[in-house]
Amino acid sequence: MKLSWKNLLLWSLPIIVISFFVWQGFFAPITNENNANIANSRMTYGRFLEYLDMGWVKKVDIYDNGHNAIVEAIGPELGNRIQKIRVELPSSAPELITTLKKKHVDLDAHPTKNTIAFWNLIGNLLFPLILITGLAFLFRRSNNATGGPGQAMSFGKSKALFQMEAKTGIIFNDVAGIDEAKEEFEEVVTFLKKPEYFTAVGAKIPKGVLLIGPPGTGKTLLAKAIAGEANVPFFSISGSEFVEMFVGVGASRVRDLFKKAKENAPCIVFIDEIDAVGRQRGTGIGGGNDEREQTLNQLLTEMDGFEGNTGIIVIAATNRADILDSALLRPGRFDRQVTVDIPDFKGRLDILNVHGKNKKIDQSLSLSIIARRTPGFSGADLANLLNEAAILTARRHKNTITLNEIDEAIDRIIAGMEGTPIIDSKSKRLIAYHEIGHAIVGTLLKDHEIVQKVTLIPRGQAKGLTWFTPSEDQSLISRSQIKARIMGALGGRAAEEIVFGEAEVTTGASNDLQQVTSMARQMVTRFGMSEMGPLSLENEDSNPFLGRNINNSNEYSDEVAIKIDKQIQNIVRDCHNKTLKIIKNNRVVIDKLVDILIEKETIDGNEFRNIIQEYSHIPQKKY
Repeated sequence: MKLSWKNLLLWSLPIIVISFFVWQGFFAPITNENNANIANSRMTYGRFLEYLDMGWVKKVDIYDNGHNAIVEAIGPELGNRIQKIRVELPSSAPELITTLKKKHVDLDAHPTKNTIAFWNLIGNLLFPLILITGLAFLFRRSNNATGGPGQAMSFGKSKALFQMEAKTGIIFNDVAGIDEAKEEFEEVVTFLKKPEYFTAVGAKIPKGVLLIGPPGTGKTLLAKAIAGEANVPFFSISGSEFVEMFVGVGASRVRDLFKKAKENAPCIVFIDEIDAVGRQRGTGIGGGNDEREQTLNQLLTEMDGFEGNTGIIVIAATNRADILDSALLRPGRFDRQVTVDIPDFKGRLDILNVHGKNKKIDQSLSLSIIARRTPGFSGADLANLLNEAAILTARRHKNTITLNEIDEAIDRIIAGMEGTPIIDSKSKRLIAYHEIGHAIVGTLLKDHEIVQKVTLIPRGQAKGLTWFTPSEDQSLISRSQIKARIMGALGGRAAEEIVFGEAEVTTGASNDLQQVTSMARQMVTRFGMSEMGPLSLENEDSNPFLGRNINNSNEYSDEVAIKIDKQIQNIVRDCHNKTLKIIKNNRVVIDKLVDILIEKETIDGNEFRNIIQEYSHIPQKKY
């Protein structure tokens, strides 16, 4: 805010007025009372009457409606000099005035200033004055922040962040692990920079590109790179900023956004989390939200209505493409749908190279080792991994990041912070048998993932953990792999049953049993991997809040439901019996591994397999 004479006068005037009123109403009465307080001493009313009878009183000034008086008296007791003495007068003394007149005492009365009416006036004026001052302050802040008058009430204006030359500091070289998506957008950027290459053969610029992918895969980062590369005006807004509690505001903001975009075409409009406004219309229990649907209708009209939006490319991002309205996904609105998926090994290595530029990594630590140990990690996970490892390195007063910091950072991201080590020997031994049970079953099964390490160090809610290295491709899983996972999850419970007996089985396997039941149920109802045959009996997309599968909770009869339950029981029972057999046949090596685990608290995967190799054959893994 510029400091001018107008601004200075505007803010000084209320302060001056309030100060004047306060001075007149508060300090003036105090001044009158100060005149009554100049007496050096006090005396009783009786003593005052004695002085009066002896003729020592020369003058009396009465204050406070006759309640107090300042007496000027002279006498031997007062050192034969005039002194002012304060006297509290009784409430009823009518003869006092007569007596003072008879004694020829100089009498003067000082009436009290009546400020009640004044303070009532102040009370009536002060609140409106403060209210007006506050409103003036709010309007001036709004005007200075937005650059125009009346912006505080402009609810329908778009909140999009506009940059004529979007200098985000990010270009395509800073985005790694999503090469296919980069190729799509490099083409869009070329179209914006040199449209003649495409128009010469009759090609039209795409109206919209939808980025689809899990959280943390780099959708927003890619949009920033597009803005940095294109050198065209760039509008960015979140889908949630369209919808407010006021009816019609969302549609108004959409119109305002595209109006500004048309004025600055060619340009890019980026809408993050478009599922907040683009959800399917007419869905949900009791109908949809009219305000949200109006906003979506306006967005559909602007993207492909009667008016052409030549030169405007709408880029949107979401991780919930399944709930978007079908009209939003058709060609002409979003011509392209680009999937930004979890990176593979090469993608993870490229991402680590980007984020590892400003990190001091030990020369003996290869980034390919980190990439191989982090299948399933998104770009955001990998960036967080290196950051956590750097924090641990600084905490340990080291100069470079080593494999130990990387391992601990991975454990912390996946399972949580490290807890207090277990002291109770009985509980520690029981947890050790439980974790070794998971690990040995997973190691001896051909179709199970490879054991990475076994530890008794608590993390999060888990008292102990067995880490498996997941396979690179998780999209296609065979029946034998699912059954191997069920048996691996039952390994801890089976070890407790064999070693401690059924009476001593604990609740430690509760989460394992939930996973086992879920996998067995999916084998029967979704994957057709049971005696029920190749049938899909449950739809994974059923969601009553999206208008799906409201009336029918089950898509099959009660008789089929009974068969499903029996098949689930048969699968789990068969896997449980096989797991018990593996534990019984390897009891010797299990006892040895438990003793080592209790002593060291953590066993590496290679050490674990070397010990088992002395007692049993380990099958060759597929991956």
